[in-house]
Amino acid sequence: MSFDWKNKNVLVTGAGGFIGSHLVEALLSRGARVRAFVRYNSRNDTGLLSLLDPALLSTLEIFPGDLRDLTTVRTVAQGCDTIFHLGALIAIPYSYDHPAEVVETNVMGTLNVLQAARDAQVRRLVHTSSSEVYGTARRVPIDEDHPLQGQSPYSASKIGADKLVESFYCTYQLPAVTLRPFNTYGPRQSSRAVIPTIMVQALTRDDLRLGNLDASRDFTFVTDTVAGFLKIAETPGLEGQTINLGTGQAITIGDLAHKVIAMVGRPVRIVQDEVRLRPEKSEVQRLLSDNHKALERMGWSPLVSLDDGLSQTLKWMKSHLALYSSNRYIK
Repeated sequence: MSFDWKNKNVLVTGAGGFIGSHLVEALLSRGARVRAFVRYNSRNDTGLLSLLDPALLSTLEIFPGDLRDLTTVRTVAQGCDTIFHLGALIAIPYSYDHPAEVVETNVMGTLNVLQAARDAQVRRLVHTSSSEVYGTARRVPIDEDHPLQGQSPYSASKIGADKLVESFYCTYQLPAVTLRPFNTYGPRQSSRAVIPTIMVQALTRDDLRLGNLDASRDFTFVTDTVAGFLKIAETPGLEGQTINLGTGQAITIGDLAHKVIAMVGRPVRIVQDEVRLRPEKSEVQRLLSDNHKALERMGWSPLVSLDDGLSQTLKWMKSHLALYSSNRYIK
């Protein structure tokens, strides 16, 4: 019997972000009553939620705040059946410059969500991890038992958050699960990420400036990632588990850039930009997922191929170029 989201009270932290906005959209379309927790700013900016259909937006409860404020997180979590915790500072270069802020938000913010979820007695808490916690692959494909390696302040903060979730399951029997997506991409993603960076430059410049061209990544289209979030929330018996989401295929950044350039259909020269390189020991050289657990435990597998996903993303980017800058490196 399929899970029915209709009239379920659901909290999504990080709702104004890339994956968060797509997840909110999917939940609303299924009839859930969604509370969107977004980071407060004086512009009353709700992030990418502003791009949703106004009819859907009208049914959404938006709560501005800060994950580091336990009182606010507890208030917004009350009465919720499910919490999807996506809120985090996710930019790796930003974590080099602001490690304290990243740790406070990602670790203490997660602790606050865990305490709020326990108080609210939620049915399921879905915590969002990152494939970056694995660091450079020691073996491939990377399964959930691969060693965790903190090669950046960001990845270390996510390891800390993941372990807090584990501890709340073991100590308090909190019905929490951890989803570990590999590199998600698609419409609405910011140019902080590599695929929008490549596309914006390929569409508007004669030279495409990138960092490490030899690093390889496992890219998952955003609709597949959102389907994974829904599956892990819907499937019984997963409490305490960590599950990878990825395609099981990887491509180097250099090959990815050539693929996008061919799709754009204009000559573009690829240039390696020293400013975009990570410190040598911080670079994660290879990420390739083992997604068998996702298939076996919750019936998830990716449906969108890289070529189809890139085509959909490029089409969206072309019609939203005004949202992007091609001349500035965004950390």
